Amino acid sequence: MTPKKTASFSRLPLTARSALLGFPPLAPLALAAAALLTACASAPPPTGRSVTIERTAFGIAHITAPDYEGLAYGSAYAHAQDNVCQTAEHLLTLRGERSQFLGAQNMGELGLGRVPNAQIDLFIRYHMDDAALARAGATTSPDVQAALRGYVAGYNRYLQDAGPNGLPAACRGKPWVRPMTMADLSRATEQSMIQGGLGALAGAVLAAVPPSPNAAAAAGAKTSAAPVDLKDAVAEIGRHSFNANPEGGELGSNGWAFGRNATPDGRGLLLGNPHFPWTGTNRFWEMHLTIPGQVDVMGATGGLSPVVSIGFNKDVAWTHTVSTGKRFTLYELKLDPSDPTVYWVDGQPKKMVARTVVLPAAATGGNGPAVQHTFYATDWGPVISLPRAGLGWTAQKAYAIRDANTLNVRSAESWMKMARARNVAELREAMGNQGMPWINTIAADRDGNAMYADLSVVPDVSADMLRTCAPSPAAAALLNAAGLPVLDGSRSACTWNRDATAAAPGIIAPARMPVLVTPDYVQNSNDSFWLANPRVAPMAGVSPLVGPIGVAQRLRTRSAIMEIEGRLAGSDGLPGNRMGAAELRSVIFRDKNLAGMLVMDDLKAACANAGSTLTVEQAHGCRVLAAWDRTSNADSKGAPLFREFWRKAKDIPKVWRQPFDPAQPVTTPAGLDMATPATRDAVFKAVGDAVTTLRTAGYAADVPLGVPQSRLVRGQQIALHGGDEFEGVLNKLESQGQSLIDPKGYNVNYGSSYMQVVTFDERGPVAQGLLTYGQSSDLASPRAYDQLPLFAAKQWHPLPFHPADVQAQREGKPLQLAY
Repeated sequence: MTPKKTASFSRLPLTARSALLGFPPLAPLALAAAALLTACASAPPPTGRSVTIERTAFGIAHITAPDYEGLAYGSAYAHAQDNVCQTAEHLLTLRGERSQFLGAQNMGELGLGRVPNAQIDLFIRYHMDDAALARAGATTSPDVQAALRGYVAGYNRYLQDAGPNGLPAACRGKPWVRPMTMADLSRATEQSMIQGGLGALAGAVLAAVPPSPNAAAAAGAKTSAAPVDLKDAVAEIGRHSFNANPEGGELGSNGWAFGRNATPDGRGLLLGNPHFPWTGTNRFWEMHLTIPGQVDVMGATGGLSPVVSIGFNKDVAWTHTVSTGKRFTLYELKLDPSDPTVYWVDGQPKKMVARTVVLPAAATGGNGPAVQHTFYATDWGPVISLPRAGLGWTAQKAYAIRDANTLNVRSAESWMKMARARNVAELREAMGNQGMPWINTIAADRDGNAMYADLSVVPDVSADMLRTCAPSPAAAALLNAAGLPVLDGSRSACTWNRDATAAAPGIIAPARMPVLVTPDYVQNSNDSFWLANPRVAPMAGVSPLVGPIGVAQRLRTRSAIMEIEGRLAGSDGLPGNRMGAAELRSVIFRDKNLAGMLVMDDLKAACANAGSTLTVEQAHGCRVLAAWDRTSNADSKGAPLFREFWRKAKDIPKVWRQPFDPAQPVTTPAGLDMATPATRDAVFKAVGDAVTTLRTAGYAADVPLGVPQSRLVRGQQIALHGGDEFEGVLNKLESQGQSLIDPKGYNVNYGSSYMQVVTFDERGPVAQGLLTYGQSSDLASPRAYDQLPLFAAKQWHPLPFHPADVQAQREGKPLQLAY
């Protein structure tokens, strides 16, 4: 038997505790980090308290405990039952030890892409400051600190109970599976907070290398580096963008809330439809947390989190969407001509701080030179390099990044308070500490109020400061073209404004962030606050860094507004003119392809008029697309052909017949400009090329979408409905890292994940939901993708919130754990 958690065991050194549990000892780096928080990381002696874990249909975990420590203990234990290998590998990432155990050149996830493990380890070891994280963590509330202690202890209890040989095959007996420490969990929070800024630009931090003396001397006579075309710069920035990646895989969501004027019974109604990865720790996991008489909240959370992040209680429901707000600014540095590691501020030279990170010899197996990298930091933040965006490190200029979410430890407190909110007003108040790092909040309550709120963390930079602190013209142009704010780093006056009412120095205070509470409706599909409700004027005086107004909207935003307005006008083919829960579940799964709806009439007419001038492939493509139903349903013939056509055609210059009109943002741009010969030729070429692309991949031009877009689950091929971001399908499914269809079809790995539709009756919440990929990331588990057939059939599962409903759905015996 493994040792019980006694007082004497908890006082043992971490190395001894790890060995007694049957796991390999902690590496020196992890030991050093853990030593900073030895008291917190130690397991407490038994207190007579216990937590109960119940499972209902599809493995949803219902956790009941007398306090937050117990809730976190139980949630960590239950999450590990489903995802222990995923968590253990993520801990390896957070410790900067991937190279040592998984190979320096093998790939892992960092930022928005996959890079060699050595680069991940170098960045993590450079960025993570355990002492600073511990100091920040000490400022959180006792409940938050108790929850974090409980989460660490609960995960480690699962490792103890399972033993190294009782884990799933992916991590069974692996030397890198070791107990969690408080330092690990603090790093996990930090990594999540910086996803929208520094984390997304981690590759640019690693690419920052000063020009060699010879290069600097040769460039001495030049005034700048070779110019970069603005279009190319925009594309490069997009590849590092949290929610505008042109290659797909960006984080996104749909969130709709309806108030008393829009619902049939006058109660609030909410849709939560986050579009997140299907793999990794950003996967959602369903849970229901109860402290009798204090907390009763259900929904979903990500990995290594002790709180419900998207969910509902008896009075209010909420969801999140990725906000357009900027989490960072770049600073353009003017360099000393004789030393590219010296920059000037207010006429005074400042030396960059260089720090070399060296990976342990084990990272290369003891063979070859040490893996190392020298990072450079300024008063503004670390130096980055994006030469393909015109932001490279030259003899004259360099660029540094300042991220507003670094050391943001406020989110757990926000979500804890949200779980206890009784209406949207209290929900708004709960977010007043500005713990929401990079997300909007959309909510509805039982009293029939709907709310949109962007209370996320945004640098306090006004429109006036953007003008007065403008950098060089090329860098300044990136604000409007790519949404990238760059400030003049040669003047201290360009530091972020400090508002005493903000939760942290340098961020915009809540009173100056956009919030809309209405009895009608609000929506967001990752555009700005501008059209949260197009019938309501947006808040005035908002910083441009929060989001733009008067610009073309993404197709999902337009589709959302069209669907909502059509429902409330009674013109969408459904009975009545109100949005009820059943109608909402139906609407989100209609899978209308807005791009197809906008362009196919013009394309069909042009095809008919072109006659014999078309090639064989173009004529065939025209016939298939003319018969297509303009949806992304699984049985939709021609949907893959349209996807491959529009993937290329959308980028044809001036392709739209009717350009964007700020006065008609929902209906424009629209149509295809087939009257212009160059555009017409390019469009027809895209049609023919799409036919060839499908044929090369082994598919007929009229193949139904569910053939290439499917997944094999326990011997059953499940056809999937849904479309890509650029198609404007609300139910988004994406294949990150896949630029076009291939012989294996579409490898769906992003998109609709946890979904909830919540309204209220006299008892409390009435909720139905889905978790597309299921509770477990272990493909051998029966809980892996067990809800995907429901999703494929456009069916929803009742979420059991009330005790009687939990009992009716309960599977197996409750598990009780002392802590």
